[in-house]
Amino acid sequence: MTDDATPRSAALTLGRATAHLGDENYAVAMNIGGHTVVADEPAALGGRNTGPRPFGLLLGVLGACTLMTLRMYAERKQWPLVALDVSLRYLRPAEGGADRIERVLVIGGLDDAQRAKLADIAERTPVTLAIKGGVSIDTRLTTGETT
Repeated sequence: MTDDATPRSAALTLGRATAHLGDENYAVAMNIGGHTVVADEPAALGGRNTGPRPFGLLLGVLGACTLMTLRMYAERKQWPLVALDVSLRYLRPAEGGADRIERVLVIGGLDDAQRAKLADIAERTPVTLAIKGGVSIDTRLTTGETT
């Protein structure tokens, strides 16, 4: 929710999604910007494994944002980037402690200074900052009925 002094229309919408849970246990059909994506749980957890788990989707989004941002930066600098890959893991300690994401970049075609700069930029991509900073979530309840 925005405060009363800030009209909702003043907010910039960076994404939009809807999700629907049907009768397939945990399979959720999502519409994200006109694209259909399915999330599910593995069979061992009662799902049908028809799509990635929610934390897998989170990692995919972080990876996509990371690679897009780094490519944009390298293009703007006219660097000879030839390969850019990222692998990610969401880790939850078995005995307390904070969850963390492990992100490993593989960058080809650049020298050590350029690679280090891209690693630094990766720490400030839009999705990285949203995850690190925490994002306020305002939940409302509606009947779902149309009038």
